[in-house]
Amino acid sequence: ETAFAEMIGGVYPERAQQLGVRTAELHLALATGSGRPDFAPEKFSTLYQRSLYQGMRGSAGRVLRQLRRQLASLPDGMRQEATQLAGRQAEVFAHFSRLLTRRIEAVKTRVHGDFHLGQTLNTGKDFVLIDFEGEPRKPLSERSLKRSPLVDVAGMLRSFDYAASVALTRETEADAQRLAAWVQPWVDAASSSFLTGYLSLARGASFLPADPADGRLLLEAFLLDKAIYEIGYELSYRPDFLPIPLRAVGRLIAAPPAGLDAWR
Repeated sequence: ETAFAEMIGGVYPERAQQLGVRTAELHLALATGSGRPDFAPEKFSTLYQRSLYQGMRGSAGRVLRQLRRQLASLPDGMRQEATQLAGRQAEVFAHFSRLLTRRIEAVKTRVHGDFHLGQTLNTGKDFVLIDFEGEPRKPLSERSLKRSPLVDVAGMLRSFDYAASVALTRETEADAQRLAAWVQPWVDAASSSFLTGYLSLARGASFLPADPADGRLLLEAFLLDKAIYEIGYELSYRPDFLPIPLRAVGRLIAAPPAGLDAWR
């Protein structure tokens, strides 16, 4: 418990903030366009916002159908959580529908596309960002599409949740029970520090909406979309990890994570 408390209040949040700065530097570089049409930023449009909504809604519908089909194959404890979430499709769609309620002024750019802690090299004093081929499960034509860089931000925030949750599974049962209460505070602290670092450099950039409320709306939508994608991935490849995104989606539907309070 002492080690977790030190991580929450001490060194690691400083490194998370540094990673946020490096991420902002990446997005600023990608937003320059470099005189190449393939990298030139493009303005958001109402059509793009609607396509975001339709894409997220369609993806969520497919994943929740897959979840319902595989309920019988899940262990009892996991099945209860999965059954509850499978019945909350209307709430998921309602969250995504907020993308249609505001006209968002920003640009979309090329992005990393598969951004998480595994795509960083920690030198001990800094971070090097690697592997720019995008999400391997998507076709190349889709990976090269311009998107809001906040999709990368959401990916890293979800990675903090995975890092803490997977670390807990490697503890003894007694230690895991004792440390469980510290996991979400650590995730919130790391997320807040990351966003603080990111905004210290990216605030005012063309790819961030001028109104922080619009940026927050986008980020929350990308977080929920990512967590739902993770449910489909874990159902297909790593069912033992399924509780991590199941619980994340439940939390995101209920309320925004405390770590997002840094976005203002």
